[in-house]
Amino acid sequence: MSQPSSRPHLTPQFCFNQTALRDFLRISRGTIDDSITQNLNALLTPAQQGFDPSSTSTRQLSSPDHGRSIPPQQCQEFKERVLFPSWSVRSDVLDYCAGVATSPDPDDPDSVIRQIEDSKARERVVDERLDPYSGRYFPTEARTESLAMLMRQERAVEKIIRNRTWSLLGERCGMNNESSEAAFDRWRATQKR
Repeated sequence: MSQPSSRPHLTPQFCFNQTALRDFLRISRGTIDDSITQNLNALLTPAQQGFDPSSTSTRQLSSPDHGRSIPPQQCQEFKERVLFPSWSVRSDVLDYCAGVATSPDPDDPDSVIRQIEDSKARERVVDERLDPYSGRYFPTEARTESLAMLMRQERAVEKIIRNRTWSLLGERCGMNNESSEAAFDRWRATQKR
């Protein structure tokens, strides 16, 4: 069985290092959600029914394991030990970094440069008749704004990935129509006790 994602050391520097943040999310999603079919197939006991020699006499176009139901106990164990803990770690990272993105950033190395650029733009005399493009000014984005945009994008990606994973889990495990959010929230509530 796969292992849940390990929790990174959460600091503002981790969040502002967008490469490290994206790599963590990509690797966590890749090991659990993107390979959900392989993870679910690993729950099936191989050769449970024994070898049937007649199975080699005809060509089978579909995998015999495809669509095969997984015992409910194994599905539940997978959700509680691997899937939900990984989702929890990613949710904690996204929540923490979203908080960092909405907090003031006194350590922003580019804030002085932005202030200088803003004051130069205010002092500039623009005659748009001579140069219609001279009035354009594109201020550089603060790193908190960039992080906030990244968090919105990553939350949208996370929602899509969770829905796909939950759909495949529902097909293979024969689960009820409970949403992924409701099941995850219920699991998190049991973990906080």
